[in-house]
Amino acid sequence: MAGHPHAALVRRGYEAFQRGDMETLRGLMTGDCTHHVPGSHSLSGHYKGIDSIIEGYYDRLFSETAGSLRVELRTVLVDGRGHAITVHRITADRGGRHLDQTGGIVFRIVGEKITDLDECVEDIDQADDFWS
Repeated sequence: MAGHPHAALVRRGYEAFQRGDMETLRGLMTGDCTHHVPGSHSLSGHYKGIDSIIEGYYDRLFSETAGSLRVELRTVLVDGRGHAITVHRITADRGGRHLDQTGGIVFRIVGEKITDLDECVEDIDQADDFWS
């Protein structure tokens, strides 16, 4: 299903994120979209609304890693009913620490826009240590 519209939507999102193209990301999500971030660190929580996601989370990811954050999309899985699941590799440097782990996101898509993102990480303790 690599050609499915939901897979294409998610791939466009990953490409825009990696380029730092927040305007394209805004166009791919609903205004009331929510991004859920796991863990117990300073970036953990629920970002509700497109401004909260872009300015409260994505901009902070890039600023706190001095632009070193990289996300390499490995695969996108879709069910044809409004769900997509990704697997990606994330690397970043911050405060003398290095992050290199597998993660993923469960996307909910309605009306060809992303409405919800549930982020998952391979090692939650490592993520907490890196972002704390």
